Amino acid sequence: MKLDPRHLEILAAIVDHAGLTEGAEALGKSQPSVSRTLSQLEARIGAPLFQPGRRPLQPTELGRALADQGRAVLKAGQTSSDIVARYLTGHTGLVRVGGTPFFMDGVISGMIALFQQQMSDVRVDQSYGYAAELIEKLRNGTLDLAILPLQQNSVPKDLAFQPILAGLNVIACRRDHPLARKKFVTPGEMGQYSWIAPPADSPLYKDLRRALKNLGAEEFRISFSGGSLASVIEVLSESDSLTVLPYSVVFMMRDRSAITALSLEIGHPEREQGLLMANERDQTPAVRRFRSFVVSQFDSLSRRIAKQQTDRLWR
Repeated sequence: MKLDPRHLEILAAIVDHAGLTEGAEALGKSQPSVSRTLSQLEARIGAPLFQPGRRPLQPTELGRALADQGRAVLKAGQTSSDIVARYLTGHTGLVRVGGTPFFMDGVISGMIALFQQQMSDVRVDQSYGYAAELIEKLRNGTLDLAILPLQQNSVPKDLAFQPILAGLNVIACRRDHPLARKKFVTPGEMGQYSWIAPPADSPLYKDLRRALKNLGAEEFRISFSGGSLASVIEVLSESDSLTVLPYSVVFMMRDRSAITALSLEIGHPEREQGLLMANERDQTPAVRRFRSFVVSQFDSLSRRIAKQQTDRLWR
């Protein structure tokens, strides 16, 4: 025998509030409609659900057992509504975000941690890649957002790009490096030191070569190359080597690493860090909430970097 779950919900309300009128008020229904539903349920079962002539209403053993099931139906309905509401407001879901390795590890991973302090039920899958790979993943639907440096004229026409941070690179070294103590650093003074090179296929490697060329250093000695950000920072902090890093990475790691930036203008890359995405209308609420969070974080970061530049860098 199949019973209507809505009838069981009404039975539970009548039992819990010890009366037809009280149960109807709790459900926001009229007393006559609740009474008809109870009569239909008893007719369907073929047995009374309340003790005849008892006031307040006293359920039979069968009525009490079915009311228990009605409460379970009510709870399931409420839980389902909560699940839907949390999904639609971006409090649950999956965000698949990818980006260039150094920037993801040095800047974005910390933002993900802050995001999940507020949205602990949102799962974030982070991956690495450079432009061609990230664009392909966006197109085949295996990535929701890519965070990478692009020039506006190189943005694919089928994707949307939202700039979040102007390109800004610096020469980085350990905090107690001999050059770090100088107020002004000349290109000639850097010639005696070796360099740490980012991965050869990264935009940052091209930036390193361009920066050194701009400074008149056509030839330079590489002592370490191709490592992760963690290994680059470790080598940098334990040697006299120099490297080129996005200033945002140096800035975000200033309290937990032994590196700093030299007071030397090396020219800005002709691109911006930004969010690359496919059709925004197809994004889930969790992706939209994460994107909004990242944009707000970078708005704050941009202001703090601008102040730091004014106060300390390139005086």
